[in-house]
Amino acid sequence: MKRFAVLSALLLFSSIAHAQDASTVSPKRDASAASTEDARMKTLEEQVRTLAGEVALLRSELKELRDTKSPEPASGPQVLLASAHPEPGMLPGPPAPAAPQAAQTQTFGGASGNAKLLNPDISLIGDFIGTAGRNAVSPSRSLELHESEVGIQAIIDPYARADAFISFGETGVNVEEGYVTFTALPAGLLLKVGKMRADFGKVNTTHNHALPFIDRPLATNNLVGGEDGIDDAGFSLSRFLPAPKNWFLEGTAQIFRGDSSDLFQASRRQDVSAVGHLRAYRDLSESTNLDLGVSYARGHNNAGIGTAFIPSNFLTNLYGGDATLRWKPLRRAIYHSFLFRTELFWSARDQVSTAAFFQTQHAFGMYSYAEYRVNRRWTVGGRFDRSGHATDARLTDSGFSGILTYWPSEFSQIRGQYRFGHLATSPTDFSNANEFLFQFLFVMGAHGAHPF
Repeated sequence: MKRFAVLSALLLFSSIAHAQDASTVSPKRDASAASTEDARMKTLEEQVRTLAGEVALLRSELKELRDTKSPEPASGPQVLLASAHPEPGMLPGPPAPAAPQAAQTQTFGGASGNAKLLNPDISLIGDFIGTAGRNAVSPSRSLELHESEVGIQAIIDPYARADAFISFGETGVNVEEGYVTFTALPAGLLLKVGKMRADFGKVNTTHNHALPFIDRPLATNNLVGGEDGIDDAGFSLSRFLPAPKNWFLEGTAQIFRGDSSDLFQASRRQDVSAVGHLRAYRDLSESTNLDLGVSYARGHNNAGIGTAFIPSNFLTNLYGGDATLRWKPLRRAIYHSFLFRTELFWSARDQVSTAAFFQTQHAFGMYSYAEYRVNRRWTVGGRFDRSGHATDARLTDSGFSGILTYWPSEFSQIRGQYRFGHLATSPTDFSNANEFLFQFLFVMGAHGAHPF
């Protein structure tokens, strides 16, 4: 019995010790098993995410194929898609051989997608104007759709782009501009070919809807061809020029056919007109810049037609200078800004005097304009005008305007303008004009930026 009792005690103590050892080892094994399970769960989660991405991609590809309804792949731009696979090292156990990547070719959009790549940007801009008041010298219609401009613009290839602007008015259709621009010529040259507004000053290069006022200045109407200005078919060559002290300098030379409204009129094929412009620009600070320019234009006019003189001997020479000061704080430009601009014009026009003598009329004109953006929606401005007449320098018009513009959004404008004019009817007589003009502008589609 004693031996049995001793043997039982030894067995009891042995079981207790084994239990204690097992209790110390079990947590380590449990921790190791838990870490292995976590790694497997993370690996499975990564695999599930990868598979979900592939499923979404396949669904989009199937939708594109259904939309095209084309049994054969189009010859458009194609993208190579490869199925993603987890790295072998991410899986538990021995590394498995890498699975071959399944590749397929996908065409986005098919024929319709390719057509979009070739379509140009198309826009429509409407310009509705109303006038009230009195103007006995140059009255305007009470209400008119002044202009509907369709713009078609596209990049032809990496070396050229094309722009066309067609104006639809109440009296007909006019190609306002249509030209191609070659941007990758040697020596840093830029060439434009087609019909375009001449690079003479600032207002002449700007379309009606892009002006900060409803009408054009008196100097433009009296000396630079009116609303259409110098707008003709020809060539334009421009280049950036080296300049000191952080100045930006650009020179432009243009040759036109010689027909621009009533300003230039060619009677022979060789009676072309020429325009030159030199622009200098500099940042005065991060929010203020100065823009200066000088311009010159020369062409034949119609004063000698039907006279005893040779028509090709009658020329018109135009000289211009412009200055623009802008203040646009970078962080608050859409809320507050200021612009001041002035342009000077001098015209020398050959013509026949009332006594049937050859003479040259010298006329001077100018305007000054200031505009301040009060907040995001409203701008206020004012303009002063003074100009002689190209055909009779003794007649001098003057006037001023107050302008208020409301911007519902960047795609529309509502503008009101009070205009007073002291207009010459003879060298000694004048007629005063008091008018109120209002304008509604709207834009549809993508429309490129206008000259800065």
